[in-house]
Amino acid sequence: MRSKLCLSTLGGLSVLFSSSVLAADAPLDLTTTWVGVFAVITFIVAYLLVMGEEYLGLRKSKPVLVAAGIIWVAIGWTYVNHDFGDLPQEAFRHNLLEYAELLLFLLVAMTYINAMEDRGLFDALRSWMIRRGFSYKSLFWLTGIMAFFISPVADNLTTALLMCAVVIKVAEGDKKFINLCCINIVIAANAGGVFSPFGDITTLMVWQSGLVEFNEFFVLFIPSVLNYLVPAVLMSFVIENRCPVAVYEQAVLKRGAFRIVFLFLLTVATAVACHSLLGLPPVLGMMTGLGYLQFFGYFLRKTLPQSVARQKVMAAKRGDEAALKRLGSVVPFDVFSRVARAEWDTLLFFYGVVMCVGGLGFMGYLALMSEALYGGWNATYANIALGVISAVIDNIPVMFAVLTMEPEMSHGNWLLVTLTAGVGGSLLSVGSAAGVALMGQARGMYTFFGHLKWAPAIFLGYAVSILAHLWLNADSFNVFG
Repeated sequence: MRSKLCLSTLGGLSVLFSSSVLAADAPLDLTTTWVGVFAVITFIVAYLLVMGEEYLGLRKSKPVLVAAGIIWVAIGWTYVNHDFGDLPQEAFRHNLLEYAELLLFLLVAMTYINAMEDRGLFDALRSWMIRRGFSYKSLFWLTGIMAFFISPVADNLTTALLMCAVVIKVAEGDKKFINLCCINIVIAANAGGVFSPFGDITTLMVWQSGLVEFNEFFVLFIPSVLNYLVPAVLMSFVIENRCPVAVYEQAVLKRGAFRIVFLFLLTVATAVACHSLLGLPPVLGMMTGLGYLQFFGYFLRKTLPQSVARQKVMAAKRGDEAALKRLGSVVPFDVFSRVARAEWDTLLFFYGVVMCVGGLGFMGYLALMSEALYGGWNATYANIALGVISAVIDNIPVMFAVLTMEPEMSHGNWLLVTLTAGVGGSLLSVGSAAGVALMGQARGMYTFFGHLKWAPAIFLGYAVSILAHLWLNADSFNVFG
């Protein structure tokens, strides 16, 4: 699981701290044992299978689910043989709680997206874009810029899912264009989350540690913009300057469409308020928001007969036969059918990776990696490398390992590690939660290798953003950095 999202992973923060402490206090260091090596090889093999999903036709959740089971069985077997049988159980339950909070958060976000799709919002937006005559190039920039500026406020996973849904609707069937747009959206959403304390879990962790003040994150705005713009400009050159195939049928918004959008915004606000004002996990606000949607769904079902009867009378007066036919087949809104349409392969993939990474952390590998980086390297180089590593390994435990070590670094370097850990996941499609989710949403169109083709351009943006930070915020670096 790559947790590059604000609200979607805030819920696991308190649990992560607990599980990381457990890992730090684990009595057995398994990093030099055959069990540890076996676990690492298992994880690598699982990830290789995930990367080959496009060609193998094997859902990405399957290998990581099996790998998670193998890793924790290996841990349990080793600890039982050393009479420490209770410790792995406690560590596993902490990791499971982290995943449970993430699962519920994502489930609510996906349910709202499915509800908006059911009400015809994306069809209407697609129809509006086509009527306005936006070209493919305009759509590419429009969805990317929206993703960049929405993600610091809402979570970047939900932002990416919304923008992807629009792209799929507008450019239905054009795999090349959809793949480019999805890459662009992932980069934009990850970059947009860096300059806000609530835009990414890593920024939140650094902020809560007291190392960077709330307003100081905004100095990363220009580096974040460059991180998005550099690859976006390069990708835009290969987009054909043509318009989508015209669609002449009028998209009809179903009753309650805009009210569901309002409820979604209210849900996000509730989640943010739960965390920022009350110190409670944001998942509480999201689950409360699911309750909002359920009550509204109840209202829609109860008032459906009167609404349909009224619309039929109006359609009959207009002589609108198409509307009368459509009203004759109206299906009541059902929240649970929207829940069922969530991307379960993605959600199960998150479980597998959370457990794999948690297991490797419990064995001592994350602490070992952090020690190797900051113990032997200059902090600036270590932070740059950390961003590249975060494209593969979950950035949350990696960042927490760094915070636990508290290496002697300049203020500029704490901002640098915030930047690199936040945008490094864009290098691979499996490097961020947004990328993993879009691989599920746009299956067969946005793929690992489709994203990998543009890795050099993305890395160029990564390098430019780092150089911009080193130049613009040079005063925040000192002899320690």
